[in-house]
Amino acid sequence: MRSKQSIFSSLSHHWSTDLLSGFLVSLIALPLCLGIAGASNFPPIMGVMTAIVGGMVVAFFAGSELTIKGPAAGLIVIVAGAVDELGKGDMEHGWKLALGVIVVAGLIQVLLGLLKVAKFVDFVPLSAVHGMLAAIGIIIMSKQLHLAVGTAPAEMKGKEPLELLEMVPHSLAHMEYHIAIIGGVSLFIMFGWQYLNIKALKKVPPALIVLVVGVLLGQYFHLTEPSYKNLKPLVNPGDFSFSFNADFAGLTDSTLLPIFLKYLLMFVLIGSLESLLTGRAIDLIDPEKRKSNLSQDITAVGIGNVIAGLLGGLPMISEVARSSANINNGAKSRWANFFHGVFLLLFVVLLVPVIKMVPVASLAAMLIFVGFRLASPREFAHIYHIGKEQLTIFLITIITTLATDLLVGIAAGIITKFIIQIAFGVKISDILKSRFDLTEKEVGVYQLNVNNAAVFANYLKLKKIIAQVPAGSSLVIDFSKATYVDHTVADNLNNFRKDFEAAGGVLTFRGLDKHEALSEHPLAARRLPKHLRKSRVEIA
Repeated sequence: MRSKQSIFSSLSHHWSTDLLSGFLVSLIALPLCLGIAGASNFPPIMGVMTAIVGGMVVAFFAGSELTIKGPAAGLIVIVAGAVDELGKGDMEHGWKLALGVIVVAGLIQVLLGLLKVAKFVDFVPLSAVHGMLAAIGIIIMSKQLHLAVGTAPAEMKGKEPLELLEMVPHSLAHMEYHIAIIGGVSLFIMFGWQYLNIKALKKVPPALIVLVVGVLLGQYFHLTEPSYKNLKPLVNPGDFSFSFNADFAGLTDSTLLPIFLKYLLMFVLIGSLESLLTGRAIDLIDPEKRKSNLSQDITAVGIGNVIAGLLGGLPMISEVARSSANINNGAKSRWANFFHGVFLLLFVVLLVPVIKMVPVASLAAMLIFVGFRLASPREFAHIYHIGKEQLTIFLITIITTLATDLLVGIAAGIITKFIIQIAFGVKISDILKSRFDLTEKEVGVYQLNVNNAAVFANYLKLKKIIAQVPAGSSLVIDFSKATYVDHTVADNLNNFRKDFEAAGGVLTFRGLDKHEALSEHPLAARRLPKHLRKSRVEIA
């Protein structure tokens, strides 16, 4: 945690810009928090509770200055699954049991942060991570498409993502046209807002416009009439109060314990992974080029999850879209996150009657937009551009996740990565054992020789050795003898190079010209041709 003097110095210097950014981010966060919580089978108001805790409490413990803490679409699938499986059809009971999992997951995250395990994020192949996120996007859309056209929630109960996708033609053919109009207009706004040429309007969050338009259309179509009762067209936010709701029976009930442990693992792994990836991404676009303490940030998120879980809120992460908006709004310090929490608290105290008039179809449209961004055709094209083998990992992760769950999907992606690397001639011993030699050629000049493969599984060792090189030095990484350099290593080293050179150092990659790139992408995986690999063995 930063010193009080430093924190309050930031407030005195940047309060006006951070206040404005916090307000603008809260306008984005309010509808999204409601939608994410509703889609997660939580009382919608509890999504806002999480963001309030993430802003007003976690901001002071965070290891990053500009990230916004709150609920994220990426955890919808896990949270909703926990409520369904733990509650066995009883949503209220399932919610409270899921809160118990969130609290324990938060305690583990606190411990993981203190043990400084943030570095292990580099072990997960990037294509598998992107595949997991794309699968989450597809799962989100598979449910929200039905709600956007007025399908009764009861018709979707107990259905898996693939079954929900099969239902889409039926829901479109039997849509309730008043609700479908609200959903369609909301989708048009979410997808079309970026194409506006009016500068002043572009600064207004499209989610806020969807909220206002949805409320007006909902009143015009009289969605409060009894005839709509079974469709549940309006948000039921639930009660907002600072009371304890968590139930820890999952730890003591032998029938619930396996489910509890399954979702505990998911919350810890996926939530921590998303937070760490967001922290790294936001560091790259921070105008002041500050580096986050990611281990401290995981501890802070863990503290937030303990508090939010006890009070009834969703699990939180460092959320990338709101954090990016925070930077674009001109935020300078963690006070923007704090102010975003304050404004959300004011909203839920003052605007509950308005929240009750928000159509579910409007929130569904926002989540469809979020899901589409996670699984957009551009994402598939981007992965294909990096390399066909990366697309294979990406697709297998998606398909396995849709057919099973997130943990199995990630595992399938990692196993696929291993298989592909072995198929390209990488020895199993090279994957599991690293042979990196660092020498100081002269004062301030270092050379690191990669003598086998540089792959995601041994990158942690490579990273540890590189960290020994003093800032401001000259470093040559020689890949002449490397049989294979995978995309995850190439991407991580590219990011490291930016930081190293920003600190006054010079980093040179040598020997990659001898390798065959698996695509034209600058960070594509590379392999040493067989004839050079033979000579390398003979020389050794």
